[in-house]
Amino acid sequence: MSLAYRLLYRVGFTPWEQMAGSGPIAEQISALFDREAAGRRQPYGKALDLGCGSGIWAVKLAARGWEVTGVDFVPRALRQAADRAQEAGVEVQLIEGDVTALDGAEVGSGFQLLLDFGCFHDELTDAQRAQEARAASALACPGANLLLMAWAPGRRGPLPRGASREDIEAAFSEWEIIDEQAMDASKAPRYVRHAEPRFFRLRRA
Repeated sequence: MSLAYRLLYRVGFTPWEQMAGSGPIAEQISALFDREAAGRRQPYGKALDLGCGSGIWAVKLAARGWEVTGVDFVPRALRQAADRAQEAGVEVQLIEGDVTALDGAEVGSGFQLLLDFGCFHDELTDAQRAQEARAASALACPGANLLLMAWAPGRRGPLPRGASREDIEAAFSEWEIIDEQAMDASKAPRYVRHAEPRFFRLRRA
């Protein structure tokens, strides 16, 4: 699958990113970001986008006043993210790396907000999910929040296999799910609506 993502970015076929730009989903994520900023003063703190892709959400967070680092394993996606940040006039630290093995990636630490809008529920095995969770725990400060999107579990061929609340809790044992809500997929393709995507908000113990 990692090779598949490299190919998809190469040919410019990234439907998950195009879908993220749809009105209802973008508005919902904007509201999630508003909630994370509530009660804080700019600069809000350090944010880490796990699997940032072309930087859609990393750049939006940076524009809001977060100090953002984005990690992805696809070089072309990171180049697109750099271009996106430059066009928006914001700074985003971009690192080529595997979200399941960030020990030597010089990502930093003390992150107060983390995002995973596509990695955890997709191609990772259960062991890799646990590795991602351990990496996130090591990089996050106490009381940090993680926003994670996941489809409901299901067999979908090349599409994401999904993750249940129990799957998330098992991997992120050092975190507590403090909120969840259904994604507003009303304008998304039918296969996405059938996957019943949800946003989970976790807090680091």
